Amino acid sequence: MRRVPGQHPHRPDPAEDFGRAAAGPAEDDLRALFGEATAVFASLAGPAHLVESANPAFFDAIGAGPRGRTDVPLAQLLPGLAGQELIGLLDRVYRSGTSRTSRDARVLLADGAEHREAFFDFSYEPRVDSGGNVTGVRVIGVETTQVKQAQRFTAEHRVLLEQIARQAPLSEVLDGMARAIEELSPEDLVVSVLLADRDGRRLLHGAAPSLPDFYNRAVDGIDIGEGAGSCGTAAHRREPVVVADIATDPLWEDFRDLARQAGLSACWSTPVLGRDGALLGTFAMYHRAPRLPQTADLALARLFADTAALAVERHQEEAARRAAETREREAREDLAFLLQASTALTVDLDAVQTLERLAASCAPRLAPLCAVDLVENGRLHRVATAAPDERQRRVLASHIPVYDSDDDAVARVLATRASEIARRAPTGPGPWRDLGVTGYLCIPLLDRGTAFGTVTLLSTEAAPFDGHRVALAEELARRAASAARNARQYTHRVTLARDLQAGLLMPELPDVPGADVATSYHPAGEGLDIGGDFYDVFPLGDGRWAFLLGDVCGRGAIAATTTALVRHTARAVAPLLPGPEEVVAAVNQALVNRPGSHGTGFVTLVCGRLTPTGHGLDVELVRAGHTLPLHLDARHTTRLVDAPGSLLGISPATDVVSRTVHLDPHESLLLYTDGITEARDGDGEQFGEERLAEAVAGTPPRPSAQQVVDALTQAVRAFTGGHEIDDDRAVLVLTAT
Repeated sequence: MRRVPGQHPHRPDPAEDFGRAAAGPAEDDLRALFGEATAVFASLAGPAHLVESANPAFFDAIGAGPRGRTDVPLAQLLPGLAGQELIGLLDRVYRSGTSRTSRDARVLLADGAEHREAFFDFSYEPRVDSGGNVTGVRVIGVETTQVKQAQRFTAEHRVLLEQIARQAPLSEVLDGMARAIEELSPEDLVVSVLLADRDGRRLLHGAAPSLPDFYNRAVDGIDIGEGAGSCGTAAHRREPVVVADIATDPLWEDFRDLARQAGLSACWSTPVLGRDGALLGTFAMYHRAPRLPQTADLALARLFADTAALAVERHQEEAARRAAETREREAREDLAFLLQASTALTVDLDAVQTLERLAASCAPRLAPLCAVDLVENGRLHRVATAAPDERQRRVLASHIPVYDSDDDAVARVLATRASEIARRAPTGPGPWRDLGVTGYLCIPLLDRGTAFGTVTLLSTEAAPFDGHRVALAEELARRAASAARNARQYTHRVTLARDLQAGLLMPELPDVPGADVATSYHPAGEGLDIGGDFYDVFPLGDGRWAFLLGDVCGRGAIAATTTALVRHTARAVAPLLPGPEEVVAAVNQALVNRPGSHGTGFVTLVCGRLTPTGHGLDVELVRAGHTLPLHLDARHTTRLVDAPGSLLGISPATDVVSRTVHLDPHESLLLYTDGITEARDGDGEQFGEERLAEAVAGTPPRPSAQQVVDALTQAVRAFTGGHEIDDDRAVLVLTAT
């Protein structure tokens, strides 16, 4: 007779076998699960199936022991067989004399007070005497109980692997595994899976569908260590731990009463280890009575501990993948948010609008409420707010922090230049209750280490500001501070440039007796870009007037200093010199003598003198390298006034020729810079002197000076199609009245 390995009478200590379970090869596990077939034989006589002879395996199988009695009817030897298929088949073979076989015949066998389910492959052959009469039945069989059980386990194991492959939830896989083992086990078995926490210091509930809730709650979070029951100790040792009797084992000293209340008497625990040896958890099998494991139990523990490891690792890998995808998505969203907000912050160079966009960007992305405060002249000003509705925004905007109060978060942040965060409403007076504020984050706006303002985010949620939102808010505040600083600097410089530009041009045109004067000035640049074109009209005394229109080479501050030099030199010397030629010579001398740091560019200029007469205006002028003036007479014909002359600021000598023009009433003299004639259309063609003359000649009869200016500027605008100009445009018109 062959026996299942676990039934060998001289087997080693079961605890030692269990301790070697984790290292056993998979083939050994499968062989242990499928077992070795046990052959049974019995020779039965007569219609009562009297047992004449049988091998010990037969008696073991039916629970009669290896020395079961003979000469006893089978139904008497095993009363539970009455009415089962086995007896019915024996009767048919005895009566018919025909052999029969049966596969996976199910037999309920007595096992003390309980019955156990067994399966056999049977062959029934009739016994006949010399006369051909049937005298009994010979039974030969092979018990397949363990094989069938292993097949069931294998089928369930395959289902578990399929669940793992399709990434079913870990709790579903572990719970299904525990239930399958419990349902298929012939023993009164209870399965539990505990999972190691992230730090590997505690075991958390994984699955235990048949353990009481109070027990699962009690062991959820137990420490990993020696003496922490079977599971805590197995996790600590990284090897299986067998406790055959919880009532007496010292490992269960702290949990003995708990186990007793749950009706648990034995616990065998196997650590669940990853491929890299990391602890993932434990797989435990509990029994209601003290018991040592058999070889098949060891194989079962190894198989399903490995399955649990596969499920946990797959779950962790999937969780890590999802977490990585979430981090990547959040990083992309954060970057997109910062790029969008940064673009909004720098859409123009207005400091207040920049901070208003900061508040709008923060709410509701970072917090439902946001306020931005600036320090100006030693006082705080709330310059921007954002809220879910207009009422809340007005309430928030009406509250102004106290700049020098120790009880105000804004004041403290301005003093310390460090962010402040709290899971409560800000200290000090404020509409916090009305707004439902539950927490705040106040961040300084810094300019070269000095706090010039703050941005305050107010939460109305139960969840506080986390590190991610704090970092995002601080980065946005840093960018906003930089944008606001640039905007403030730009605003200051634009104001300076406008003041300087205004100082270089006439604040308003003077009233010139006998003359109508109109001008137009359109710089090519904006903001900080100061133009180089200029004009001026000023009195000389005794009824005469001087006029200038010129163009300085270059742009910006250097050009501005040159413009100022030309204008102020001309204004200073013109009343003292006999005529325009001498004025231009003095201007040229001033340009030649200027320091190198003040520029070296040349200047073009038309300089003249007006003398009212009883019949119009007498005009004396010189042209130093400038565009030719244009005379519009009373018949609306035009002619260029050719007055030869060289550029100024190049050499000490000047080479200019004076010209005299008389303007009858309603006749005009037009002075302009090359930005007019060199204006280009979309194809790059220049406006030119011919179109200039046509535009001026097309004015109404007896045009005013302003009408001449308007006709010319409109013609230029129509020609260029509204394209950006690349040179300054200045026009001065003198019309006799």
